[in-house]
Amino acid sequence: MPEPVEPIPIAALQHWCYCPRQCLLIHAEQAFAENVHTLRGQAVHERVDQAGMDLRAGVRSARAVPLWCDRLGLVGKADVVEFSAAGTPYPVEYKHGRKGRAAKGLHDHLQLAAQALCLEEMTGQAVPLGAIYHASSHRRREVVISAELRLLVEHSVLAIRAALAAAMLPEPANDSRCRECSLIDLCQPAPLAARERQRALAAQLFLTDD
Repeated sequence: MPEPVEPIPIAALQHWCYCPRQCLLIHAEQAFAENVHTLRGQAVHERVDQAGMDLRAGVRSARAVPLWCDRLGLVGKADVVEFSAAGTPYPVEYKHGRKGRAAKGLHDHLQLAAQALCLEEMTGQAVPLGAIYHASSHRRREVVISAELRLLVEHSVLAIRAALAAAMLPEPANDSRCRECSLIDLCQPAPLAARERQRALAAQLFLTDD
């Protein structure tokens, strides 16, 4: 009988897709720091983090829904899951920011797809769609839970497990993502990304002309 695997938080998939180094800092080294983006995110989640149920126009909306997928070894929580009259689950992930600015957020789509896979295993119902709700514009953006997204979830789970088992931090991205990351001071992307150049310069100090 195979040994049970340590579950991976659904949020780790979003972190991995955004930046593998950020993912390992958070989920392997338990690093955390606040910035304006994390504080805004906490404010957006204040209501949906309180478990409860609403019924509007025949649609049941459950908040703070525990999720799991034994097949992939995932655990987490959905901000909101709406259930149609037929019982079809529809996960809704809350994000701060405006709809237009975040339209290409693959890391958010990946998180939503992982929630959909959990709900399919838990309910036995197909989950073809979900949505990202953008709090600043009070708009939602529907996301198709495509075959490509589903496959990316599975590949990301395998990659995260391999990275955790290797117990080594990936190299820093040192690009535009870093400016938005709350872990920039802990990660130190600029000096670490330049360390090879620094080593070469240091080696030159000990060379003398013949």
